[in-house]
Amino acid sequence: MAEENKNINPEAVEDTATEAKGKKSKKSDKKSEIEALKTEVEKLQTELMASKDAYLRILAEYDNYRKRSQKEKEASYGDAKANTLKQLLPVIDNFGRVTENKTDDIDVYRKGVEMTINQLNEILKNLEVEAFGEVGEEFDPNIHNAVMTVENSELPENSIAAVFEKGYKMGDRILRFATVQVTN
Repeated sequence: MAEENKNINPEAVEDTATEAKGKKSKKSDKKSEIEALKTEVEKLQTELMASKDAYLRILAEYDNYRKRSQKEKEASYGDAKANTLKQLLPVIDNFGRVTENKTDDIDVYRKGVEMTINQLNEILKNLEVEAFGEVGEEFDPNIHNAVMTVENSELPENSIAAVFEKGYKMGDRILRFATVQVTN
């Protein structure tokens, strides 16, 4: 056995040991690299989940905002309608009083109707509604609806000779076109 040991080259033994250490070192490097990659993947998954959570929260907030805006829009329309009708109730009451009045005096009726019309006009003014379409105004096809023409030497050509229905507008919005007779 001693002879066998004499044949073994000590440098070869060292090379084999170094080679074995290198293999262990390479395995350990690969292991640490795999661990680093696993850590990186876990970190990225955590970031992805946080981003997904934030996205879902923003999406839910937007959906709530959209629903709330729709409800507010519907409520504001109902509120405006109720407010307008509330202003008209006293006018209805006054018309009721006129019809309940037992007098035969036509002037009393006329005065009651005129007061009620004035009350209606005041309500329209408060709602920023303007009447238009008066005799003598220049005809404008954008706001007047001409249903007849007539020869009239007292009025200039293309002016309103008679008003069948007044027009009404609120700001720039036409609520109803004035129905008129126009001069030739």
